[in-house]
Amino acid sequence: MKTTNTLSATLAGLLITGNLVSSLALAHSSDTPVGEDVAALVESIRIANQRFEDVNVALAEGYIPDPSGQCVSAAEEGLPAELGDMGIHYIRPDLLGITATEPRIDGTGTHTDFLNPAILLYEPLQDGSLVLVGVENLVFQKAWEAAGNTEPPTFAGRTWDYMANDPDTEIDEAHGFAPHYDQHVWFRDNAATHLEPFNPLVSCAYHAK
Repeated sequence: MKTTNTLSATLAGLLITGNLVSSLALAHSSDTPVGEDVAALVESIRIANQRFEDVNVALAEGYIPDPSGQCVSAAEEGLPAELGDMGIHYIRPDLLGITATEPRIDGTGTHTDFLNPAILLYEPLQDGSLVLVGVENLVFQKAWEAAGNTEPPTFAGRTWDYMANDPDTEIDEAHGFAPHYDQHVWFRDNAATHLEPFNPLVSCAYHAK
């Protein structure tokens, strides 16, 4: 995902740091929900974000489509195709706390509230429409540690995925971002889990490149 320099100047300082609703135990929880508990948690998040099934609502609330135009797939990232895809990302630069786009996208973001996510995930359909299939949050490692955190964020007992680019590979493992942690939550049942980065039941097949 890539943002633009014009966003940095206007949105720096607009970071909204969110805490998760404690009753849902969305992050930093000592409990590890399993099975039906995770499904119920995901359903609560889906309902909270149901209005974004209409992408025009997302646009009206400040989300923007990934300026790179990319629909992220495991295969194009050099990973096994059977992992599936992520879809098209719609991002809230203010919730990500974007402060720079060069040499890599960086920011002050430590936002972890999945009821008010920083990123929406859409699957493109053959008719050109978009279907909301999940949400995501991303926190920048430097900002996260500067906030006093000594461990990565967790969700439902799962440590968020760590992303940092390896300059010795052709693939940009961090998608243009500075080192960060991110966590996906899938509304469409994932054959593996609701919480993995890619979903085998999500497809970029109809993405207009």
